[in-house]
Amino acid sequence: MPQKVTIPNKHGKNLVGLLHDTASPQLVVLCHGFRSTKDYKIMVNLAVALEKEGISAFRFDFCGNGESEGTFQICNYSDDVDDLRSVVDYFVGLKRSTIALLGHSKGGDVVLLYASKYHDIPAVINISGRYDLKRGIEEWFGKDIWERLKKEGYIDVKTKTGEVEYRVTEESMTERLNTDMHQACLLIDANCRSLTVYGSADDLVPLEDATEFAKVLPNHQLKIIQGANHGYTSHQHELVSAVLPFLKEISTTLSTGQSSST
Repeated sequence: MPQKVTIPNKHGKNLVGLLHDTASPQLVVLCHGFRSTKDYKIMVNLAVALEKEGISAFRFDFCGNGESEGTFQICNYSDDVDDLRSVVDYFVGLKRSTIALLGHSKGGDVVLLYASKYHDIPAVINISGRYDLKRGIEEWFGKDIWERLKKEGYIDVKTKTGEVEYRVTEESMTERLNTDMHQACLLIDANCRSLTVYGSADDLVPLEDATEFAKVLPNHQLKIIQGANHGYTSHQHELVSAVLPFLKEISTTLSTGQSSST
């Protein structure tokens, strides 16, 4: 059974996660996507698969999501990076070595942004993250989003029953527009290994984003899972099979001292 772990972030909010602990001090941290949680199928299946291979895994909720404290915010990439930093630092204090960061969708962008800012992780895995963050906004919120934001200052996204699910602000959209994944990838250390995984039938993020990441990421592998959608609904096994060998190789390499983290 995974252990529940609570970690304070830099704002004093508690982040809640589940540690799939093995005898190994090596750890992989798993990051969920937009409006998701640590209990999303991808997070659970990958954590269980890693645990079976003897590699510890930690899946957690970003601030304002799932069980973690705080208010949900859209497009808060920098805050998510800060949350991830709090998690990595917490495990450093426990003498646990984070050998890789893995993120799905928005979480994929977050782990790459982390690697561009901090240079202490040997490997990152981006599963279906978005390369061009200027895209997707109008598809999601409508072509008139900018007029509505200028007029009202915010947009409330509501459920079918009319309840406010979350608020979109001009400030949050501006942060998204100013988050440059191309530039971030150029800042990642050349000896940080990276894996990009996409589904060929992704219904949210265009497959061309995968090839754009492949052009700029150093020390990089690209894997396309044929027929998989954004959530890998019918391709969970194939996703695990794409990710696990990469992480096992990282683990073995670091264990044998053939390479060291930056």
